[in-house]
Amino acid sequence: MKTDIRTYRKLFLSTFQLSACTFGGGFVMIPLMKKKFVDGLHWIEEQEMMDLTAIAQSSPGAIAVNAAILVGYRLAGITGALVTALASVLPPLIIISIISCFYKAFREHALVTMVMVGMLAGVAAVLCDVVLTMGASVVKERKVLPIMILAASFIAVHFFKINIGLVILVCGVLGAADSFRQKKRKEKERDLC
Repeated sequence: MKTDIRTYRKLFLSTFQLSACTFGGGFVMIPLMKKKFVDGLHWIEEQEMMDLTAIAQSSPGAIAVNAAILVGYRLAGITGALVTALASVLPPLIIISIISCFYKAFREHALVTMVMVGMLAGVAAVLCDVVLTMGASVVKERKVLPIMILAASFIAVHFFKINIGLVILVCGVLGAADSFRQKKRKEKERDLC
């Protein structure tokens, strides 16, 4: 991808707009990033966006910032990562700074409470969309191991209350082992030909 000042400006403004209009955390921002960078601008393939999301989720820190940094790096290298990091952090910083000035005045206001309850319902709907979209992409591949990992992860976290960090670590190790196994198998098939 050609990187010039217009690319950086578009990257900054797109990420800034997504960050400024996203309430509910990183899991809400991910589908919006997909719509913008995959469906809208066609800068990234859908599978690659899923891979970047998985990396962002398993990295320490806020998933929205991690995903923005990874998308920026993928599109425009280190400068792109810096641009998207700044663009994803600025809106919440500005909004929280303004809210903190007036927090005491409206924290118990009935209208603010109703707005927060409404936003909570909207965020829950977006999170359901993320889960269904990501789960459907795993099932669509029709590979047994990822489907088993998906089901086992859900059961481990939901029913057995196993630490999510441990589940992510085990899933990463299983995914790496499976990728290594597939690579070795392809090399062996190539050698036989």
